[in-house]
Amino acid sequence: MKMSNQELHAQFGPKLTGPLPGPKAKAAVEADSRYISPSYTRSYPLVAKRGKGLRVEDVDGNVFLDFAAGIAVNSTGHCHPEVVAAIQQQAAELIHISGTDFYDEHLTNLAAKLSEIAPMRGPHKVFYGNSGAEAVECALKLARYHTGRQQVIAFLGAFHGRTMGALSLTASKPQQKRRFSPLVPGVTHIRYPYAYRGCTGGPQEEEAYALGCARYIEEKLFKTILAPEEVAAIFVEPIQGEGGYIVAPTIFMRELRKICDRHGILLVADEVQSGAGRTGKWWAIEHTGVEPDIVCMAKGIASGMPLGICMSKASVMDWVPGSHASTFGGNPISIASALATIEILNNGAIANAAKVGAMILDRLNGWKKTHPMVGDVRGRGLMIGIELVKDKGTREPVPAVRNRVEYLAFEKGLIILGCGETSIRLCPPLIVSEEEATVALDILEEALTMAEEKFESTSAPVVAKS
Repeated sequence: MKMSNQELHAQFGPKLTGPLPGPKAKAAVEADSRYISPSYTRSYPLVAKRGKGLRVEDVDGNVFLDFAAGIAVNSTGHCHPEVVAAIQQQAAELIHISGTDFYDEHLTNLAAKLSEIAPMRGPHKVFYGNSGAEAVECALKLARYHTGRQQVIAFLGAFHGRTMGALSLTASKPQQKRRFSPLVPGVTHIRYPYAYRGCTGGPQEEEAYALGCARYIEEKLFKTILAPEEVAAIFVEPIQGEGGYIVAPTIFMRELRKICDRHGILLVADEVQSGAGRTGKWWAIEHTGVEPDIVCMAKGIASGMPLGICMSKASVMDWVPGSHASTFGGNPISIASALATIEILNNGAIANAAKVGAMILDRLNGWKKTHPMVGDVRGRGLMIGIELVKDKGTREPVPAVRNRVEYLAFEKGLIILGCGETSIRLCPPLIVSEEEATVALDILEEALTMAEEKFESTSAPVVAKS
C-alpha cells in the first residue's frame, strides 16, 4: 500500500529533539575551535556520534538523513554490518605489517578483485596509499617515470587533492593554493567542458563546445607553448567533483583518448569521487566507452576506511623497487573493508544507485520549471548537482543562497554539501531507498523554497512613499 507523505516522513525522515545545534553540539564546536586546525571547512554545526545506514545521530540525540555520505565516502552507508564484521575479524587477526617491506596476501587478494572491475583491459598493477590525494600523487610520479616526460595537462575546476603534487593539478578554488607556492612545475590547466557556463545553445552547440575544449590541446597548446613529446599525462575527472558535479560529455572524453594515443600521452582518470559505483557503473568513465591508462580511486572503495589506490595497465607501472612506497598503504583492515564493500556494491548497490539516481534526477529536472533559482541539474547515478542562479537568463551565481539552502536543510535534519561556486551536491550512500530519497527531496525543496523567498524579499526594490 502506498504511504502518504506524512507516513513516509514519519518512517524514513529525520528525528530532531530540539533546535540545532543542541547543547552538547555547541560545547563540541567550542572545543573544536580551541584545538583543531582552522583550515577545516564546516558548513554547519553537525557533531556526529553514531551512524547506521542513511542515518547519522549527533551528540544531542538528533537523527539526520545523510545525503553527503562523508563526502561520497560511505558508499555502503554508515556501519554496514558486513563491512563492520570484516573490519572486526581482520582487526583481531592482523592490523599492520606494511606491504612496502613484506609480502601480504591481502594486497594481492584486493588487487585481483580490482582487476576484474577495472575500467581498462588488463593485465593491471596496483599501488596502495591512504587517500585520494596519495593515489593522484602516485599517478603523477608514475606518469613521469614511465614516459620520461615532465609536462602534465589538467583542467580548470579540477580537484585532485591538497598534497603538493595533487594540489599542483588542482584548480578549484584560489584559497586551496594561496600562500603555498611554488608548487610542482610543469602543469598546464585548460578549460573543462562546463557547458552550462560555456555556451547557451542546445545539445548540438554543447557537443561542439565540448569537442572544442579537447581540441584546444592540439590546436593551441601544442602549437604555442607545449611540445607534445614532452607531455606525460592528461589528468581528468570524468565528472568533476568539487568543481560542481559537472559531467564530461562522451565526445570530449573520446577526443582526449585520441589525442593521447596520437602523442604517446597517458590518460589518467581521477575516479576518487566518481568511482566505486556512484554513477550506476563501477567507474564514471565507463559511461563514455573510454579506457584510461591509469585510474585513481579512494573515498567509496572502502566504505570509510582510509584507502587510496592507483591502478594502471601493467605495462605502465614499470618502475623499480624504491621508486615509490607507503608505510600504511594497503593496511589489512582497510583492505578487508574494501573487499566487503566490493561484494555489497556488486550484489545490488550499484544497480540501486542507477535506479534511485534516475528517480531523483527526474524529479529535480522538474524543479528547473518550478523553481526560479534552479538553473541546471546534472549528474549520473547518485552523483547529482543542482546549480543555483540569481537569474536564469544571466546565470549569475548565488553562492550565498546555496549556502543558505545547505544550512536550512541541516536545520530540518538533512545533511547535504555544496560544490563548485554555486551548486548543491547530492551523494547519498548507494543503498538509499526510493522512500528515503523522496523524503530528502521534500526537505531539500522546502529549504530551497524558503531560501528563494528570502532572496526575493531582500532583493525587491524599495518604493518611496509619496
